[in-house]
Amino acid sequence: MLFSPATNAADYLSIPGNQLASVLSGPDAKDKAKVKPFSMRASPVTNGEYQEFLQTHPEWQRDQVPSIFADASYLHAWTSPGETGDVQKLTQAVTSVSWHAAQAYCESENARLPSWYEWELVAAADEQHADARSDPAWRARILSWYSESSAQSSTKISHVPNYYGVKDMHGMIWEWVSDFNALLISPDSRTQGDPDKLQFCGAGAISLQNKENYAILMRVALLSSLTGASTTDNLGFRCARDGAKERK
Repeated sequence: MLFSPATNAADYLSIPGNQLASVLSGPDAKDKAKVKPFSMRASPVTNGEYQEFLQTHPEWQRDQVPSIFADASYLHAWTSPGETGDVQKLTQAVTSVSWHAAQAYCESENARLPSWYEWELVAAADEQHADARSDPAWRARILSWYSESSAQSSTKISHVPNYYGVKDMHGMIWEWVSDFNALLISPDSRTQGDPDKLQFCGAGAISLQNKENYAILMRVALLSSLTGASTTDNLGFRCARDGAKERK
């Protein structure tokens, strides 16, 4: 059996509450999303951590999980239903995991998947600023990764932490969010501009602001195309928890 690090060693970092001019928000200041304080994993969940989860939750192993909860590509690259089979991959981010499986893993850490607004808030930061989205150099840097093929991308967790201390929000994998199935996009401009629609699962079209942040909009497009059972080779996840303390 391959060794894997303990899941209870995960580092959750406090993220202060804030208002967010989301790409999903309306054009007015009053449309900003309000994000409450929360905590987020410093890094995505790794193969080793997920392997350990499967040892204590065998119902999520590849040969046990019902097809309604994970498609046929779930953990397809692992050598066995419960083990990755490659020691070097244990510290790399796990991918090919469905939303249902990711949520189950987070629950095992007394956590949950982050909401889109929580993910977007943390992903807006660079190394020195909480919100670097207006910086053309920052946008160009993250867009350069999105232009790479999945074959070129690496799941090795090694990037520099951002303003909050969180790693690899960009440049490595796509990530599940809890409300992915509310991110519906419509080409009909008459249906745009209602930020409340994000509150409802699959409720309808949403507006897309800040279209210059193309890399973030690509995330929305991907997530809105998925089902809870979907898996891809570059789609992983990290977990979040409620109730972080405000920073002073």
